Amino acid sequence: MSSSSGQPQFRYTQTPSKVLHLRNLPWECTEEELVELCKPFGKIVNTKCNVGANRNQAFVEFGCGMVAVLLVSVPFDDIESADLNQAISMVSYYASSSDPAQVRGKTVYIQYSNRQEITNNKSSGDVSGNVLLVTIEGVEAGDVSIDVIHLVFSAFGFVHKIATFEKAAGFQALIQYTDAETASNARNALDGRSIPRYLLPEHVASCHLRISFSAHTDLNIKFQSHRSRDYTNPYLPVNPSAIEGTLQPTLGPDGKKKEPESNVLLASIENMQYAVTVDVLHKVFSTFGTVQKIAIFEKNGGMQALIQYPDVTTAAVAKGALEGHCIYEGGYCKLHLSYSRHTDLNVKAHNDRSRDYTIPDTAISHAPAESLQASQSMSMPPYGMPPNAQPHAASAGLPSYYPS
Repeated sequence: MSSSSGQPQFRYTQTPSKVLHLRNLPWECTEEELVELCKPFGKIVNTKCNVGANRNQAFVEFGCGMVAVLLVSVPFDDIESADLNQAISMVSYYASSSDPAQVRGKTVYIQYSNRQEITNNKSSGDVSGNVLLVTIEGVEAGDVSIDVIHLVFSAFGFVHKIATFEKAAGFQALIQYTDAETASNARNALDGRSIPRYLLPEHVASCHLRISFSAHTDLNIKFQSHRSRDYTNPYLPVNPSAIEGTLQPTLGPDGKKKEPESNVLLASIENMQYAVTVDVLHKVFSTFGTVQKIAIFEKNGGMQALIQYPDVTTAAVAKGALEGHCIYEGGYCKLHLSYSRHTDLNVKAHNDRSRDYTIPDTAISHAPAESLQASQSMSMPPYGMPPNAQPHAASAGLPSYYPS
């Protein structure tokens, strides 16, 4: 049987096991939801939830457990066979059913696990430690300052260090205490609670804290800033952005909060129909000034890139000219630009996804903008397009936004 997405819901080549591996689960699927899905086929004695990089996988173990062996003297081999049959019955049912297994409306992919039992139901987030991982739901980066986070969590003990960042789960922070006991007290008191309303910006109605233990024991804070803080080292250098982060946000002519400018642009590229390499981006962005470094990466299922200029002014000109424009004719590879918090990219590799043009040995010679403009009359494909590919709209090889 295949799901609507074309991905097989079951894998038949694996040896049956009383432990099933469930994939494509909704975010933060609970143990209760897993038991509800599986209970028509037998008893679930153990689970392991929210595993995998995207926390959308789980393991469930069928069985009667040792209780049956001890209380009713059922042979152990018979118990093992019964446990296995429960798992097989679930796989067999959904393999022959026209209705796939679902949790919260999402199709769940099921397969036998390579493991024969779940030996430890504790994830790293359940093992106590002195560092907490805090997900602040309902806010974006900048809505909750590091000073507010410090104020809330220092109520339970001395906070050594804080580091904030953005992940797929949202705005997160690592908070380091002296010991695991203090961290546990803070977690027990704050998990599921909201930061007091008077500490939040007016546009944030509420936010909730989801707290687990981190595997870290000592955070590596390199400088004091509005994103990271080491309260044990007063001599740590201060990043210039830390000063900006303490000021009131700058408002634009329209009264909206103005984005802090930077010499590094963050480019998100949508409608990717053609290849976009470092060389493609270099040709586009070097029209407005010298490009020093480029790094391409994947995030949230899309392609993004960091482009570094020598100064903020050049970056601002490029951002204003390129925002919303497409690299290729026909609306393909549309650029959405914002300022990055980075100021100097650490580019180590020299390939089609990263390049440091400030290093002579690796810098590649590129034609100046004038020669590129002159090439409009040439029958060349758009930037980075394979020779056999054609743009959607019949036009010159340069993008429609290219300055004339």
